[in-house]
Amino acid sequence: MDNIERLYKCYEILSEAGEKISEHVEEYKEILKAVKGSSKEKRLASQFIGSFYKHFPDLADTAIDAQFDLCEDDDTQIRRQAIKDLPKLCQGNAEATARVGDTLAQLLILDDPTELQQVNNSLLSIIKLDTKSAVTGLFQQITTGDEPTRERCLKFIATKLLTMGPTVITKEIEEYIVEEIKKALQDVTADEFHLCMSILGATKLGNTITGHAELVKLATEQAELNAPESADNIAVDDEIVERFIQCASAAAPYFSKTIKSTPFVSYVCDKLLPLNTWKLIATAVSQDQIQLRLLKVFAEMIANTDKLDNASDRINNVYNVLLEYMPLPKLSDDDLTVGDATPPSFEFSHAECLLYALHTLGKKHPTNLTFVEDAEKLKDFRARLQYLARGTQGYIKKLEESLKGKAAAELKTEENQLKQTALKTTSNINVLIRDLFHSPPIFKHDVVLSWIVPKNNKLGKRHTPITFGDKPEEANGKEQAEEKKPRQSNEQKFYSPPSGKYSNRVNQNYGNNQRSRQRGGGGGGGGGGGGGYRNRRYNRY
Repeated sequence: MDNIERLYKCYEILSEAGEKISEHVEEYKEILKAVKGSSKEKRLASQFIGSFYKHFPDLADTAIDAQFDLCEDDDTQIRRQAIKDLPKLCQGNAEATARVGDTLAQLLILDDPTELQQVNNSLLSIIKLDTKSAVTGLFQQITTGDEPTRERCLKFIATKLLTMGPTVITKEIEEYIVEEIKKALQDVTADEFHLCMSILGATKLGNTITGHAELVKLATEQAELNAPESADNIAVDDEIVERFIQCASAAAPYFSKTIKSTPFVSYVCDKLLPLNTWKLIATAVSQDQIQLRLLKVFAEMIANTDKLDNASDRINNVYNVLLEYMPLPKLSDDDLTVGDATPPSFEFSHAECLLYALHTLGKKHPTNLTFVEDAEKLKDFRARLQYLARGTQGYIKKLEESLKGKAAAELKTEENQLKQTALKTTSNINVLIRDLFHSPPIFKHDVVLSWIVPKNNKLGKRHTPITFGDKPEEANGKEQAEEKKPRQSNEQKFYSPPSGKYSNRVNQNYGNNQRSRQRGGGGGGGGGGGGGYRNRRYNRY
């Protein structure tokens, strides 16, 4: 009798043994040994191991290891078959389910789409069998796995697990997910942080005011707003500035009349906007457009701030940076008209953010605008406003002429969408200037920031920066090129810096250490003893 026939014979004996199946240990051992045989033997062993696994508890570890061996086989078909059969080990066995969940979590980093789909299917199967144990396996890898594995696990939770409905995601399971995600936040990269916040936002925390407050608290803790640096000696580097932008962006959707953004707004005013720091950010931080990204999230938050302590100093910091984007007139009044063919070049996106911030803070603190009380400063400010207004109006006219008469289909082109965004930006600036040009300034107009998408659309989309040149057709050439880059799909993630830029823990040796992690329940990436952002978080963030 050849090996294949013997395997079928063992299967037949075990299938017909009934209550005496436990007496046929040798037949089950023969099936386990077949994982070292030919390709056909391996595929049969994969199908048979799980079928009788629960009847031989003394061989449980051996059986699981044998199935895991098949999941690592060089033959793609054998691997797929083994991954497909893994859920058979989980019938009524919570410990095995957790181990299988852990292993499938590691396999989420597979590149082959067919294999990856089978991993997803098997994970979903064991989640339906025993949700708590399966999810425990996932979080084992989030805690101890390497960076690519952790990120794939978090994406699986966000895109697959949380969509399985209330029959699977019960109140108990949701509470467990929330608890474990909060633990995971103690040691995350930038992308992982956003995934964690996205997951939490999809739970009960995203549906109540108290939940929103808790999400803001988590983002505030991550941002380390109370770090001891002062505005004079803040270490301006990728880590500090990027960390603030990421955390503020995660918190921004939850600010409201009830949940205030004051700590974040105060931090920007005190530690990032003083001119000596602001100018350093442009040179010390390597990421392109980081100043504008910072100004955008600052502008988004500022409407929901309380009245500020030290309001005069903080508003003055906003004012001083605004002047950097509002140059004094270089031409005489006779040389610059509303219809001039060559309007001055301004960084309008920066100006919109700062004008909006000054206007919003001025409305809350009308008696704290110190530049209004100084005749020379006020004269200088009004001259800059007038110069910016003329350039803005000239550009608005050209944009309106360019868009006039365009059909709906034409308006959807990338070039015309950019022009429409430019028109929103310059129109907002025009409205804000009209209020601020009054003596004293008034604050009667409300504007919607140009990149904010209406509520009936998806909040996650943000427009690229606008820095116009001489002609609408040449507007923001650099940003048009950036617009063509692939966008990340995470809708909670308002801004998309380079992924993993600050990580120093990526483990590239998955193939070498996978077996040890499978047998030992994880440990591939060094989850360690915690300690939060101050110890390790932002070594990787």
